[in-house]
Order: sequence, then C-alpha cells, then structure tokens
Amino acid sequence: MKKVGKMAGHSQFKNIMYRKGAQDAKRSKLFTKIIRELTTAARQGLADPNLNPRLRSAIQDARTANMPRDTIERAIKRGSGNSDDVNYEEIRYEGYGPGGVAVIVEALTDNRNRTASEVRTAFTKHGGNLGETNSVSFLFQKKGLLTFPKTNVDLETIFDASLEAGAENVEDDEEEYRITCTQEDISKIREILEKKFGTPRQAKLVWIPHNLIKVNEDNAAQLLKLIETLEDNDDVQNITANFDIEDDILNKLTV
Repeated sequence: MKKVGKMAGHSQFKNIMYRKGAQDAKRSKLFTKIIRELTTAARQGLADPNLNPRLRSAIQDARTANMPRDTIERAIKRGSGNSDDVNYEEIRYEGYGPGGVAVIVEALTDNRNRTASEVRTAFTKHGGNLGETNSVSFLFQKKGLLTFPKTNVDLETIFDASLEAGAENVEDDEEEYRITCTQEDISKIREILEKKFGTPRQAKLVWIPHNLIKVNEDNAAQLLKLIETLEDNDDVQNITANFDIEDDILNKLTV
C-alpha cells in the first residue's frame, strides 16, 4: 500500500461537487437524491443499518447533509414497507464527454425512458456521446472508499491502521484522508477504523479510474456544464469521470 498526495481528477471533481452542494438552491435536490438512496437501500436489504452496509452509508450521507432525523426515518420506513410507489430502478449509463473523458452516470429512477432520454440529451448538448453499457467502465475499477476528517489524527497513524486493516491506499487530500480498498473488504475495514477514528464521512463503493485524461480550458468548460446538467437531474445519484483539469483552469471556471 502507498501514501500519496492529492489525486487530481477525483479530488477536483469532489471539490466541485462540494462547492455546488453548499449552495442553498441545491439542497432540495441533494435531499431528493439521498431520500431515494435511503428508500432503495431499505427496500433491498434490512431496515437495520447495522445489518445493511448500504443503508448505513446512506444514513451517514444524510447526516452529513444535515437532513432532519424524521425525514431520514420516513424514507427508511417507506422502503422497508415495500410499498409500490417507491420501486426505483438502478441504471448505469456510460459515455464520453468533451476531450474524450469517460463518464459513468448512476441513476435511481421510476421511469427508465425518461431518465435515458434526459441523460442522452445532456451528453449531446454538451459535446459528449452516450454509449452502451460497459463502453467505458473498463477504464475504471470498482473500489471501496472511506473518508475521515483530518482532525485529531495524523497521516502516519491512519496509514498504519489502514494498512493493518487491509486497505490498499491512503491519500492525504486537503481536508480529509481517503482510504481505498477492495469491494469485499469495505465493511470489515470500516468496522476496524470506526472503532479507532469514529464514524467516517463516507463509506461506499466508487469507480476509480485507471488513468486520468488532461483536459484543456475549452473542453473543461463544456465538461463541467455536462456534469452540472447531470447533477441537476433528480434521477442521477452519482457521476464519475476520469478527467484531470489544471488548478488554474479549474479555479477560473468555478469561481
């Protein structure tokens, strides 16, 4: 396992999403996405987060977003009640954005045709092309990701603990530590690290790119518009892209 510094593409993408998520206008959309995930996680598994890792992760996302407790409980109750009105379908879309950047879009939808049309339109409008399933996923690996705030723990301590627990990589990324592991090990590693460092900010499965593609300013502007359009779609839960935008370009485009 290795310690590394800032991971360009993912870190920049994450920071863009954080900046967007901080806007009050985005809060209702964020809540909508989290409620869908809470409902789906409860529907597909047990309503007890201690026995349902996906639900546990969704609850943590809800708390991080300052979602009211009663809203969280209602969403879980709806999912565990198996009512017909909460049957969201999980769909993954794949394609290429401006500059040849590979994009994976994960959605929860109650209308497959509507979501497919809206995602395809977003790609077309902003210089991309929607492909078939598995057309770009081979450029990524599915990994477990845990993030912890940098308060009260140093890199050496969390690195050694993560190594001992079986993690593959630890990154020091501005405000948090990002720990990656295999899909199979995420629950085990979470349990070990949570006892030592408290509840992680995130503990979920993510797509990690094998390589990053450098994007120039013109393509970066169009790519960010594509990402923002997709993010504004209530059906879209997660967006992953293998881009690398230089900090000076990114700052110019996101101020």
